[in-house]
Parts: sequence; C-alpha cells; structure tokens
Amino acid sequence: MVCLGNICRSPTAHGVFQKHIDDNDLSYALEVDSAGTSRYHIGEPPDSRSSSAASQRGYDLSAQRARQLADEDYQRFDYILAMDSDNLREIEARRPSEARAETGLLLDFAKSEEMEVPDPYYSGGDGFEIVLNLVEDACLELLAHIKDRHEHFSSLR
Repeated sequence: MVCLGNICRSPTAHGVFQKHIDDNDLSYALEVDSAGTSRYHIGEPPDSRSSSAASQRGYDLSAQRARQLADEDYQRFDYILAMDSDNLREIEARRPSEARAETGLLLDFAKSEEMEVPDPYYSGGDGFEIVLNLVEDACLELLAHIKDRHEHFSSLR
C-alpha cells in the first residue's frame, strides 16, 4: 500500500487489510506493509487524524512508522498498490527490471466507482472517513481476489 508520505492513506489501508488478514486467520500466509514514494516523513507514526479515525472503526495503526518504497519491495511483495495515479506513476518509474510485484491502484479492487483515494492531509475530519470508506471496500475485495486467484486459499472461502 503506497501513498506520498506514508502517514495518512497507505497506513490506513495497511491497518484495514491487516485486520482482514487477522480476522481470516491468514497471517501465516499473507503480509501487508505500507510505504511512501517520498522521504518526507520517514520514521514518523501515522497522522493522528488517520489513527483516530481508524481506531474508531477498530483498526490499530500504532505500530506503523513511515518509510520510503524500496527496491526490495518489488521482490518481497506480490502486489504494490497505490492510492492514486501520481504515486502509481512513481512506483512504475522506480520499478527495477527484475521486479515481480504487480502494480496498480488499490481502488481497482473496489466496488466503488472512485479511482483514487483522495489525500486527506489538508482536509477536514471527514476526509479521513472518506479514506476509510474507500479503503474498507477495496481491502475486502482485494482479499476476495487473492483467495480466488490463489489455489491455496480457494478452500477457505
């Protein structure tokens, strides 16, 4: 899960997807992480407004710290999903030649017609709720996609 600074959208998506992994007892097989395309906030915790909104819905972002997307991520993960098209372009521009990860937009998996998760950093509190609504939808569908696509998970549905 990737956004610009790794303090609002991608940590929220990380927290939501981690809860789905845990709730489905899939932590033995699935790993989620988040990163930013920029170095702005490396080492910082998620924005307090993101953490607060997520906590109200039962998601814990407290252990996360911002980091920048690394070349190793393209080998370590099956999917690198961006919150918006600007970050997707950056992800693809940095893609090492030996990369194996599929790249795309997180909301490609959502039922919503929205294409991008808007950056709530400069918005009011409802921006963080909008992010959660979009991310919750997409993460549910992403997990269903993974279960459908990989034989190992097909018996878990």
